Amino acid sequence: MNEKTILILGAGLMQKPAFLAVKEMGFKSAAVDGNPSAVCASDADFFKPVDLKDKDGILAFARELIKSQNLCAIFTAGTDFSASVSYVAEKLGLPCHSYEAALNASIKDRMRSCFDAHGVPSPHYRSFKAGDELPHDFDFPVVVKPVDNMGARGCRLARNATELESAFYTAQKNSRTSSVIIEDFIDGEEFSIDALVYNGMMTVTGFAVRHIYFPPYFIETGHTIPCPLGKIDEAKRRELIAVFALGVKALGLTHGAAKADIKYSAEGPVIGEIAARLSGGYMSGWTFPYASDLNLTAQGILIAAGMKPCELESRRVPLEFRPPASCINARKPFDLYEVPCVKYSAERAWISIPGRIAGIYGLEDASNLPFVENVFPRPVKVGSDIDFPRNNVEKCGNVITRAPSFKEALEASENAVSNIFVRLEPRNRRTEDFLACRELPDERGFPPCAFDAFSELDEIDLRGEIATGESVLSSAQNELRALLKRPQKDWTHLTALDAARKFDEKVPNHPAISKERFWRALFKGGFQAAVYISDTES
Repeated sequence: MNEKTILILGAGLMQKPAFLAVKEMGFKSAAVDGNPSAVCASDADFFKPVDLKDKDGILAFARELIKSQNLCAIFTAGTDFSASVSYVAEKLGLPCHSYEAALNASIKDRMRSCFDAHGVPSPHYRSFKAGDELPHDFDFPVVVKPVDNMGARGCRLARNATELESAFYTAQKNSRTSSVIIEDFIDGEEFSIDALVYNGMMTVTGFAVRHIYFPPYFIETGHTIPCPLGKIDEAKRRELIAVFALGVKALGLTHGAAKADIKYSAEGPVIGEIAARLSGGYMSGWTFPYASDLNLTAQGILIAAGMKPCELESRRVPLEFRPPASCINARKPFDLYEVPCVKYSAERAWISIPGRIAGIYGLEDASNLPFVENVFPRPVKVGSDIDFPRNNVEKCGNVITRAPSFKEALEASENAVSNIFVRLEPRNRRTEDFLACRELPDERGFPPCAFDAFSELDEIDLRGEIATGESVLSSAQNELRALLKRPQKDWTHLTALDAARKFDEKVPNHPAISKERFWRALFKGGFQAAVYISDTES
């Protein structure tokens, strides 16, 4: 029984790098997941279907593994159950963040309280338990969140009292304890930072700029790593890392991974959240390893097993602790290091307007583009209803690139997304509601228009029709051409002119279409909506 075993919490795609790392390092893998059909369940040497919330059920399985399989570490990445990791590891005397520290990093009101107690910049907040009445004395806008969820599920911006009531109810539904936190909205560029912490040292292992859109929701359409210099200068980047380190210390995290979502506001760095795990969203498992040539997951597993992460230590460089003015008297919480990147990696999501899927095209074409490493469709299929995303698990899929330069990585990711097309079934009520700009009272401006110029179409004469097989571009008068030439790109990274040209290329045999219906659809929902209109008129 010399061979050691690693217990991995979760067996979904986000945990795939952990299973691969365990195998490559010569360990055995055990896994728990509430879904016995999880995509990585078959990758585990030992698997047991246990809900990740059931920490005592996980503990019982871990005790079996201690006796029979030389269990030496418990690990997760990309889940919100780092507290379950610490609970089990602490009970078994295995290396980990303390359970109390993991709870601090898992329950948002506890997290905010820790930050306040240690002078770490974070939004002002109020928390509410099940049964608490919602007051109406807020200064809008505010952000409403469940205290115990991830992936932006149940998270919304409230810009007035009507939106607040709806957001509060949504957050309660998405909380396992019906508990909600309401906090000030902080404006500023947002970043994600990964780190590994042990022996009084903290090593930054990823620093990415996040791309967040579509209020009142917070949908991450992608990230790029390392953060390009145009997004933030080195002095501000060091301030963000310093505040992250202070936040990790305030939560009590000492042995394992830590991940921050953090903004640089007009007042300096402000922490959104810190989790006691490696990041999901493809960052820790894909984009950082692609950019750094370091298997971050493997190094995290070694730390979880109480072993020396030799490659991490050989690759890292020291970082000076440079806190912002808001924390100028703070003491250095850790010896700070960073693993530098040698390439660039970009992740971008592909999404859909509301409707029912008739077909998904272009996945292979996207995969074969230069610098594209991965195309990951989510479990959407023909015949499935689909919606514009309200959280980060409702996107259609993601593409990941790796390239020698930021420009090449970015362009490759956007080109890949623009090659993927979700065709919708015609004559669908939900699609028609979207095209008609029908909105819920608490979702003003959502779903958005693909192009801002949509609001100017009322000023253009769109009477008549586009004849069967006629080029849609040739049908556009000068006023419309001026709108088409604007540089704004939609969520598929096409301009309106690109979308029209693509329609002419891909749908040359379209039926006769009302000019007003076609152009309003294209400016509202891009190429996807234009094809829907053509299919509906057929």
